Amino acid sequence: MTSRRSFLQAAAGGPIALPEFQPRSMLRVAEHPIRRAKFPVIDVHTHIFGLGRKIEPAGLARISAWLDECNVETALNLTGGSSATLPEIKKWTAPFGKKFLTAAEPAWARANEPGFPQWQADELAKCKRAGAQGLKVLKTLGLYLRDKGALVKVDDRRFDPMWEAAGALGLPVFIHTADPAAFFTPTDRFNERYEELQNHPDWSFYGKDFPSKIALLEARNRVIARHPKTKFVGLHVANYPEDLEMVSQWLARHRNLNVEIGARLGELGRQPRAARRFFETFQDRILFGTDATPDGKAFPQQDLKPEMFRCYFRFLETEDENFDYSPAAVPPQGRWRIYGIALPDGILKKVYRENATRVLYHV
Repeated sequence: MTSRRSFLQAAAGGPIALPEFQPRSMLRVAEHPIRRAKFPVIDVHTHIFGLGRKIEPAGLARISAWLDECNVETALNLTGGSSATLPEIKKWTAPFGKKFLTAAEPAWARANEPGFPQWQADELAKCKRAGAQGLKVLKTLGLYLRDKGALVKVDDRRFDPMWEAAGALGLPVFIHTADPAAFFTPTDRFNERYEELQNHPDWSFYGKDFPSKIALLEARNRVIARHPKTKFVGLHVANYPEDLEMVSQWLARHRNLNVEIGARLGELGRQPRAARRFFETFQDRILFGTDATPDGKAFPQQDLKPEMFRCYFRFLETEDENFDYSPAAVPPQGRWRIYGIALPDGILKKVYRENATRVLYHV
């Protein structure tokens, strides 16, 4: 006798693997795709240069055209900037005016050398003279950088001169600490990012000698508290979009902290009422960012093309329901859809451009 399970499998054409599952929603809901942002945008979180990437003039021209198409007037490149590389980057970007800006990065390879604290502070001053518009701190600090085999803590005192120099120079610190909460839990059937971690097992920070996510974020917050004259931008909604109440407490406590929303539509958009309240409450301290890269094959939710930007515009500008947070065929971070929060024009203008203008002193 054929079991009900086998009958159902046969009727459906047999079982399929999870990566092959691409359900089509049967909901009939209003759709209001946004092709172009309602107001001019400054994207404070892109990776056009750096990370082994060098964009030639033809590539920059193509990216510039995409940005114009979406009403993105400026893209801040956060990686690849040092006193040695900034002059070349500036040469490449000069023909585009203020379309492309670049931040500096710490020289982590020298972090364990004697005299590094003062050297890095002096290097940051050189970077500003060369055109740097901020300082980008990758998750290298806290999750990869080691000294004598041990992970270096985010609030290690050796970096105090660097944080102080950034404040004195008027350079905001764009800091990425930790990663999605699911990356700190076992990669098992309960993990909401199971597919993503199966595709990128090296993104898991569960076990070994990695600190907990909360420990990392608390160390970052101690740095922010210790340097009140330095402006910090917590990337990816201060790296805790899964708990907007907690982020709200941080913003209330640390007046020198701002946040940006890059690559976190998947979290914000599935809690639209809480997200809307969050934007209303902290409308002066939330910046627009995407974490965009020109090589979207590896990161489809961050592909620096108009389709990616339009997901953000739709989330921020409409009340649409049950739509994709990424233009990828299969949602890359988790199998859920998002809902728009329809911000009023006054808040949209702040998030899209005005808050970035305030934080980036030289725009």
